[in-house]
Amino acid sequence: MHAVFTVIKEHVKNFYLIQRLAQFQLKISNHDNYLGLVWELINPVLQIFVYWFAFGFGIRQNGPVDGVPFILYLLVGISMWFFVNQGILEGTKSIGTKFNQVAKMNFPLSAIPAYILTSKFYGHIILVAVIVLLCIPAGIVPSIYILQLFIYLPLVYLFAFSVSLLTSTLGVLIRDTQMAMQAILRMLFYMSPILWIPDKGSVIEMIMKLNPVFFFAEGYRAAILYDNWYLIEHWQLALYNICVTILFFVVGAILHIKFRQRFADFI
Repeated sequence: MHAVFTVIKEHVKNFYLIQRLAQFQLKISNHDNYLGLVWELINPVLQIFVYWFAFGFGIRQNGPVDGVPFILYLLVGISMWFFVNQGILEGTKSIGTKFNQVAKMNFPLSAIPAYILTSKFYGHIILVAVIVLLCIPAGIVPSIYILQLFIYLPLVYLFAFSVSLLTSTLGVLIRDTQMAMQAILRMLFYMSPILWIPDKGSVIEMIMKLNPVFFFAEGYRAAILYDNWYLIEHWQLALYNICVTILFFVVGAILHIKFRQRFADFI
C-alpha cells in the first residue's frame, strides 16, 4: 500500500500546480482556433446531433423515455460519456507525450494524467450546467435531487483518473495500449444505456450493470431528469462501482511507482 499513499501524497502536495497546469493545457489545446474554448462545447454538440438523428429521430422516432424527451435523455447520459471517453484516452497517452516536458522538473509523473484529466473536467462541468439549463424550457426544473451531482461528478472524475493512472503506465510499457483502450471504450459505449434502453430486470440489463458507465449515466439522469435518489435506491451498484474505482487506482498506483524510474528507457 506504500505506492497508493505515495500517489495520494503527491497529488495533495501538488494540488494547486495541477490546477494551474490544467488551465494552461485547456488554453494551449485551443490556442490556434479562432473560437478558442468554444470548441469544447461545439464538438460535443455536433456529436450529440448525429447520435440523436440516428438513434432518436431515426430508430425511436424521438419517442419519450419515462416521460422525458429522448433528446434530453440522450444529452444527460452522453455528457458524462464525453468526459470519460476523452479523459481516459488523453490520460492514456499523457505520460508518453508529456514526459519530456516535465522530466527535468520537480513534478511527480503520477500527476500528469491528473492535470490532463482536470483540463477535460472543466469543460465537462460547463457542458452539464448548459444541459441543466436546456431542460428548463421542457418543464424539467432543477430540484433537490440535483444535489446528487455533487457526488456523481467527483465519482466519475475519480473513476476516469484511476483508469488513466493505470493505462498511462501501460501506455509507456506497451505501445498498443492506446489502440486497445479505443476499442474497449467503444465497446463500453454501446454496452451502456446511453443510446438505447434495455428491458428492466432482463439479463442484458444485468450484464450492462457491470459496466461502470451504466451507473454514472443513470445517476446523472436521476439527478437532472427524474425525482429519485439513485445512489440510495441502488446502493449495491454504487458500492460495486466504488470498489472497481479503488481496484483500478490501487493497481495503477502500484504499477506506476514500480516502473516510473524506467519510463525514460521505454520512451
